Amino acid sequence: MSDIIRVLPDSVANQIAAGEVIQRPASVVKELVENAIDAEAKHVHVLITDAGKTSIQVIDDGKGMSETDARLSFERHATSKIREAADLFSLHTMGFRGEALASIAAVAQVELKTRMENEELGTFISIAGSKLQGQEPVSCAQGCNFTVNNLFFNVPARRKFLKSNQTELSNILTEFERIVLVHPDIAFTLHHNGSELFNLPVSPLRQRLIEVFGKKLNQQLLNLDVETSMVKISGFVGKPESSRKKGAHQYFFVNGRFMRHPYFHKAVMDAYEQLVPPGEQVSYFIYFEIDPSNIDVNIHPTKTEIKFENEQAIWQILAAAVKESLGKFNAIPTIDFDTEGRPDIPVFDASTYMEPPQVTYNPGYNPFTSSEDEPYIPPMDERTSSSPKRGGSAYVPSFDVPSVPSGWESLYEGAVSTDTEDGPAVESVRAGGSRDYVNMERSAQYFQFKGRYILTSVKSGLMIIEQTRAHVRVLYERYLSRIEKHQGYSQGVLFSEVVQFPPSEAVILEGITDDLASIGFDLSNLGGGSYAINGVPADIEGVDPSALLHELVNSAKEKEGSVKEEIHRSLALVMAKASAIVPGQVLSMEEMNGLVDDLFSCPTPNYTPDGKTVLAVITGDEIDRLF
Repeated sequence: MSDIIRVLPDSVANQIAAGEVIQRPASVVKELVENAIDAEAKHVHVLITDAGKTSIQVIDDGKGMSETDARLSFERHATSKIREAADLFSLHTMGFRGEALASIAAVAQVELKTRMENEELGTFISIAGSKLQGQEPVSCAQGCNFTVNNLFFNVPARRKFLKSNQTELSNILTEFERIVLVHPDIAFTLHHNGSELFNLPVSPLRQRLIEVFGKKLNQQLLNLDVETSMVKISGFVGKPESSRKKGAHQYFFVNGRFMRHPYFHKAVMDAYEQLVPPGEQVSYFIYFEIDPSNIDVNIHPTKTEIKFENEQAIWQILAAAVKESLGKFNAIPTIDFDTEGRPDIPVFDASTYMEPPQVTYNPGYNPFTSSEDEPYIPPMDERTSSSPKRGGSAYVPSFDVPSVPSGWESLYEGAVSTDTEDGPAVESVRAGGSRDYVNMERSAQYFQFKGRYILTSVKSGLMIIEQTRAHVRVLYERYLSRIEKHQGYSQGVLFSEVVQFPPSEAVILEGITDDLASIGFDLSNLGGGSYAINGVPADIEGVDPSALLHELVNSAKEKEGSVKEEIHRSLALVMAKASAIVPGQVLSMEEMNGLVDDLFSCPTPNYTPDGKTVLAVITGDEIDRLF
């Protein structure tokens, strides 16, 4: 039997390795910009064409590379930062994988122009699919100029599974934002298809945040600063009133590196536990500075998950720092004991007996008794008023009181019938009225419990319907039909509201503008990520259109634009949740009847679009076992 194990060629090995390092165009931008920062660049320019599918160009004014370094940088496991394994625990810069440029060159056509400061000529290198196309001296500016064309040109399957341009561009902008927020001392620019999306000069951190996310953020930030022997924590946290359901800007950075950390996220949100409504999030930008030997960044290929040596201790420090910041800037409501000049409100004493007011009436009054001889006695206010008098006496208006014919009781004989075929007759109101109420209860088809549940009797037992979820299901089907048929109705607003989006969200909004118009939104693009809301869907009441629009955009961003139908369903679900009746709302019998009828006209009335139970049935046997 012949040998079957063989060593893969370098080009094939690089293509396989590229699957972990280069997942999408955003990965290329991240690696090249981080290399530029490591090269001590002060200005970094990023030029994108067709969301990175056609071309990605990164230009910096850093140290540059020599001819030998330029060629070796594209080899696997080539790095300038590691000499031995112990160096992994003392890194302060970003890229050190030694596979980034090799992986990029394996799945794209790469051109590099680089020159060091003390050299007259630079080096030009062209590589396509890990194969060297050419190398020659060239006249160029100091630094590096990387151009990556036709990403995944030799891996058609990878290129086929790239998302839409809006989604890929949003991913690029997200990675770009994570980098620029860490380096406010470096100037960045980003262009897409010739249009400038970012132009960020050197500025303080707070100003950098405002330039990226809009001026509105400036009023929502609270300073955070604490330094211990273990860790230094700085940055900003949002005010409680700036919370939102979706789209909160939440960033953790450790030693200049973006990271995700659910454990630390819980520490921050615990500080807002009693300050924000359940299910809402606040923005935060928190920076950790810690000894590199106390963290491990090599637990995930993308280097976004980091293991800390003393997580519990840092958790306590972070939670205390956030609470201190909220208290320092009066973000937490305080108890005011200053009562000077305020009205004295008596304290309720349960032991004190309060007599109910007495109601006086005339037991001998009969409206059917008429006497023309009895004078008209005006009410007390007329007798004591200063109204004009006639003849020195109080003015008594004269009007004819119709006389009641005698024997009026005979007119109602036979009105109260005896038992009929349908059951016992309802007694007249003047005969008591208690049985009338009982029969009304018996005839009721629905009963509302605690302002949240609708109870009704069915053949198998007792059906309980959660009214809010039922309304969500009904509205979801309605909005989804409007989006697909483009039959939304818009209601103009008296004063247009301007809403600001960061570039990563503005790109998503441009992609769903037609879908929003089909729902009923009328938006005007003011430029710079600002939009004016001129009209809203006609059937939403009591909903903040700005917050709703942010929620719609973030919901579409989570779907990544993979399938148009998924985006439609996501938009319809967000609209339905925002417009549905709130728990505790009292419904009339007609409203409950209409809601239940609409619910059972839906294709799947048992569950909400996101899989929550809408109704449940308690069988007759289960009820019998209770007694």
